[in-house]
Amino acid sequence: MEAGDIISVNRVNFYYGAVRALTDISMTFKKNKVTALIGPSGCGKSTLLRLLNRMNELIDATKVEGEILFEGRNIYAPDVDPVEIRRKIGMVFQKPNPFPKSIYDNVAYGLRLHGAHGKAELDDLVERSLADAALWNEVKDRLHESALGMSGGQQQRLCIARAIASEPEVLLMDEPCSALDPIATYRIEGLMRDLTPQYTIVIVTHNMQQAARASDFAAFFWIDDDRTGRLVEWGPTAQLFAAPSDERTERYITGRMG
Repeated sequence: MEAGDIISVNRVNFYYGAVRALTDISMTFKKNKVTALIGPSGCGKSTLLRLLNRMNELIDATKVEGEILFEGRNIYAPDVDPVEIRRKIGMVFQKPNPFPKSIYDNVAYGLRLHGAHGKAELDDLVERSLADAALWNEVKDRLHESALGMSGGQQQRLCIARAIASEPEVLLMDEPCSALDPIATYRIEGLMRDLTPQYTIVIVTHNMQQAARASDFAAFFWIDDDRTGRLVEWGPTAQLFAAPSDERTERYITGRMG
């Protein structure tokens, strides 16, 4: 790993049963930067994202080869606790998935699991998490109302607040704006920028404009002839979009294929 790297993916292959979904993936993720994973459907972007916090092993008959280093340690080593990895590397899903609880209890849920029990401590941490997710001013007077009554964009920001309440170091986002309108999408993109001084963010997106606007680095994936996902190229977003080194990348980001 080089200076500034927080995650390093080294020669990773991934299998669903006998089917290989990812082939020979090697790349790094920079600390306190936004990295966008782009490419056509089925090329393995979300699969790689879920490998970064061991979510894929919740699926039966999966197998990982290679190594993924988080702060220099292989997260797939036998002595590594996957629950601890998922606390340090949080995740926000494509569709907002608030619990059927109050706004307050959605954020407090994970805090209670991790040992925060006093009311004053919970109140402070809930407020801080909602503020970091740019939501506090909108919900501070209705914290004990159901989260299911919030708008889609608010629900997604609540899910971000819930994810960052446990103070992870990395935040994974799997197409977090795909179910949102343009205004809500714009707010989530701005929020990502606001959060990077505190967190490293990895986002999967099909929206090329979003990748160009919101990320510092981008990685382009493609489906090879054997139907497995491969990393074609990655690097600074501005460079990849302005002067990609592979013709497939150029054709995809300009909308001429994929």
